[in-house]
Amino acid sequence: MSAPMIAWLPSVNRVYRYLTSSDWSAQSIDLESVPIHDVETAPEKRPRTLKHLLKANHINHSVLYHNLEYHNHLPHILGSAYILGANHDQLQKIYDHESRSLEGWKDSPAEITDADWREFLGNHNYQRAYVDFFEDELALKFDYDWKKVAEEYLFTGKQPLINGVISGLGHPLIHLGYAYEFSSKELGMEALALSSCSYSSLHKYLDDPSYTRPSTYSTTSPLEILHKIHNDTRFDGLFPSKGFQNFDILFSQHENLILEYWNAWTISDPKTQFRESQEAAIDLLIKTVKPGTHAYDFFMVHILTTSHAVRILIPLIPKRFHVSLVRQWWLLTIAVYIMQLRPEIDEDIVGKPGGKSWGYVDKMAVEGGWSADAHFVKAVRAIKEAAFTWGDVHEKYLSAAVYLVDDFKGWTGFGSAEEEQASLGY
Repeated sequence: MSAPMIAWLPSVNRVYRYLTSSDWSAQSIDLESVPIHDVETAPEKRPRTLKHLLKANHINHSVLYHNLEYHNHLPHILGSAYILGANHDQLQKIYDHESRSLEGWKDSPAEITDADWREFLGNHNYQRAYVDFFEDELALKFDYDWKKVAEEYLFTGKQPLINGVISGLGHPLIHLGYAYEFSSKELGMEALALSSCSYSSLHKYLDDPSYTRPSTYSTTSPLEILHKIHNDTRFDGLFPSKGFQNFDILFSQHENLILEYWNAWTISDPKTQFRESQEAAIDLLIKTVKPGTHAYDFFMVHILTTSHAVRILIPLIPKRFHVSLVRQWWLLTIAVYIMQLRPEIDEDIVGKPGGKSWGYVDKMAVEGGWSADAHFVKAVRAIKEAAFTWGDVHEKYLSAAVYLVDDFKGWTGFGSAEEEQASLGY
């Protein structure tokens, strides 16, 4: 009788470890907040310029445009460039360049009230109505404290909005991070509207505990799981080419495979594993690019910039959402990695910084040939913040940033020439 018991022992132990470590609301990640740049009351010209430009964008440009398919990245590049040292003239040039393709607000089919606001979730046509609704709430119920509005709608109820912010390729999450980092009510209202308009079925994986279940194996290393996905032949030939068109197909036709790898990540030391997840995000952007090809994947950069948003938010949101937000990011990461055909992560690509400093990196981001590319500037900012969050004694973050700014020549990874043409809109 002893042999069958021994055979079952690994599975029993795995299930036990999983069940005892999966109360995500009881875990938290102890991180200090990044500096909050409250430009609303700053007297100097540089922060005043940023304040004026963020307000101008909020008044003049919708958060979704071009048939409601593209996202307004203007606040992201303005915020990133500001933190990396851009002066007021450079900020104005960024605004002028980025706003050329944006569109004005259009009326929604109807107004939204507190009685029916959930009925229009996921409907892009109601972006203006959601902004109006949340701004009315701000003025009439929450005494102009935008963070109280965010607390009410993001973090309360059976299906809080925070559990769906990876929808829309993570843009609601990214926008929310900038809202908190700049303590901006305009960005806060936009982030809530974007979270509402982009809301999709992805929220169910966090809201419904039945999707969290023991996997076929478990590990604490996100990078180990990514290597395993790369080597999993079940994904071979799943898609004819890279591109966002693969995303919904993954969840509709291959959900069990996604959940297998999503649940394989056992979070027992949340702070350490969050650091490892940020390192994995950098690796996905940089170490999947074969030397000499300069083929930086446009969708992989969203894994890094959403990870950066998680880092911004963790010290500022209720602790019960810390680990679930990281797991939400992990779900997006797995899906994007698979939809982009699981490129190999080569640990030997990045060398030493060669005497180049963060000052050099900052200058390349703000003044270099790609300083008008929102996703490039955001990526540099994300790597730098990771370095300052975790320390960089061995200069691995600096090395990655130097490699990126020296090697970058544009984005690839699209499924068609038409999508590539539209890349900056995603």
